[in-house]
Amino acid sequence: MLTKLLHDRKTLLYLLTIGNTIAFATWQVMLNNFAVEEAAFTGTEIGVLQSLREVPGFLAFTAILVMVYIRQQTFAILALLTLGIGTAITAFYPSALWLYFSTVIMSIGFHYLETLHNSLSLQWLSKAEAPKVLGQLLSARALCNLAILGSLYIYLMFFAANYNVIYMLAGGIAVAIGLLCWIAIPHFEDGVVQRKTLFLRKKYWLYYLLTFLAGARRQIFVVFAGFLLVEKFNFPVEDVVMLTLVNAALTFYLAPKIGRLISYIGERRALTLEYIGLIIIFISYAFVDSIALAIALYLLDHMFFAMAIAIKTYFQKIADPADIAATSSISFTINHIAAVVLPAALGLVWVINHSAVFLVGAAIAAGSLILSQLIPDHPRPSAETRLAAQQPV
Repeated sequence: MLTKLLHDRKTLLYLLTIGNTIAFATWQVMLNNFAVEEAAFTGTEIGVLQSLREVPGFLAFTAILVMVYIRQQTFAILALLTLGIGTAITAFYPSALWLYFSTVIMSIGFHYLETLHNSLSLQWLSKAEAPKVLGQLLSARALCNLAILGSLYIYLMFFAANYNVIYMLAGGIAVAIGLLCWIAIPHFEDGVVQRKTLFLRKKYWLYYLLTFLAGARRQIFVVFAGFLLVEKFNFPVEDVVMLTLVNAALTFYLAPKIGRLISYIGERRALTLEYIGLIIIFISYAFVDSIALAIALYLLDHMFFAMAIAIKTYFQKIADPADIAATSSISFTINHIAAVVLPAALGLVWVINHSAVFLVGAAIAAGSLILSQLIPDHPRPSAETRLAAQQPV
């Protein structure tokens, strides 16, 4: 039974997801409090740090160049090990320069791993099962969040936060999972030989634009929604962890259902629901004065992340199978073009007027809504958009 499980490609996808989640979720949920309490960060420093964090994401296109020498599966495991090491060293020194350095190391591993995990998932999963399994992977990520952050919350109920111990433990577990994948999982051959060159395809233009705007809007949530709770409403670290736990519980329950919903209603309708909801949420963020409403918005905002599966499955349906690895690398770079610039730029705006930051998010969601209407009812090669000459029958 164990041998059969280890020889299943999905097992590797789940293990990479779990290791990724343990390291990155711990890094993220503790970051704002560590930065404010120990390193005396303001909006300016946190914006710079988050922009630095996204530089490796911007350089994710280099993954395809590394794949000339290293197979995707091996590369993914090395990325998990790098992520674990970067997380483990985060709190060694509570200074801005050290945080910037450790964040870049962590981010190199995280973004390469995300790129490769996305590529392997779209190659290894059939088009019929992809929405369901991607939803299950999100659910596994959420369950992992519940376990690790639940333990963290119990710890914080009885002890003061020892950030160094917490980060070293999370990073160490990720490294251990990476070593397990290296030693126990056999190497799987690629079904389709992937192109090992960089390219942009005109036929993928809508996917590129949706990916670009998704990266921009995600950064506003990741960087500033949590920072709003800590800075404006003085949210303590244990409550931040509890909020993350509630998010994880909701994602664990809803993600597989959202995956099935996308299969049922199609990518265009799923993304329409997401972007309308995000416009309302970002406008509400801009003017919220109630801690209860801010928490509700945070939870609702996070729930919509599962809808991003629809962008991935849309690409899988229109893509040449040999393009998946290279386009996954390039799409992560596209996703992070705005992400490199926005956090630092909006960090300066935040100091003047935090409402303007969230209104920018609402405008990005509105642009995404308009573009999503160009997705066909039945996306496929030669019918990549509703503007394409050949449409499905």
